Amino acid sequence: MTEAIDLCELVERFGDDQQCRNYLERLRWPKGIRCPKCGSEKVSSILKRDQHNCDNDSCRYQFSVTAGTVFHDTHLALTKWFLAVYLICQSRKGMSANQLKRMLRINYRTAWYLCHRIRHAVEQTNEPTLDGTVEMDETYVGGRVRGRGVKAGYDNKEVVIGIRERGGDLRFFHAEDAKSGTLAKYLKENVSSDVDVIVTDEYAAYPFAMKKAAVPQKKHKTIRHKDHVYVDGDIHTNTVESAFSLLKRGIVGTWHRVSAKHLSAYLDEMTWRFNNRKNPFLFRDTMLKLIHSDNLEYKELTKVA
Repeated sequence: MTEAIDLCELVERFGDDQQCRNYLERLRWPKGIRCPKCGSEKVSSILKRDQHNCDNDSCRYQFSVTAGTVFHDTHLALTKWFLAVYLICQSRKGMSANQLKRMLRINYRTAWYLCHRIRHAVEQTNEPTLDGTVEMDETYVGGRVRGRGVKAGYDNKEVVIGIRERGGDLRFFHAEDAKSGTLAKYLKENVSSDVDVIVTDEYAAYPFAMKKAAVPQKKHKTIRHKDHVYVDGDIHTNTVESAFSLLKRGIVGTWHRVSAKHLSAYLDEMTWRFNNRKNPFLFRDTMLKLIHSDNLEYKELTKVA
């Protein structure tokens, strides 16, 4: 299946686990089944058990299409995995574990774990650097903490750095702070050295960050929001701010509550969906991510940092 798919077609095509397994095999081994251990093409199948045998005398590994993937040893039907992936991919502001629980008729713990395994599979790795006109901004997320002794301002919130190529991809990062050194780190790692221009607001740390990241002063343009100026020709940060707006609507309206521990995972999910919002093959590409992702164990997910 290489074409786009809607929910009705998903249900029709993947109505049972065998149909799901057949699809996973086509995605994982488009040129024919191979042993995941030794890479041999000499494979025989045990159809009744949905397993395969490696016929290489030095290997003899027995495996299924889910071996070594996020689906390995899952107790959840593959049909529900497929529905969960589709629903999360197509929900612009994300989908809560509670909503998934109700829609798939599973318990909350299973739904919560399922969501995090999908987020883990789509985390940002080896992404190309951003180029052209790039906007950078920072925002703060987290609810108000009330009570005696609580400091005002941003002390009780988490910092999210946003970098977006105008007309291109987005990056979100959960940062320790918004100091110049931290901003410079994200600039170096995510923005091309040949970038045309970087647009920020008037936050005082940006000029120092540009200097630390070796960005020429002439390539840094500033829009002064404090002067009530939001657009000056092509100079604005509206593009990255629109992505921040979508993120905050997801946190407030969908997830309702996001812990600092898991914030990066939610940012990865939002970034993946946002960057693929015009991709007609988003479901397929997300399934490929799941197939090639290592398994995130529940004990690792819930351990105390």
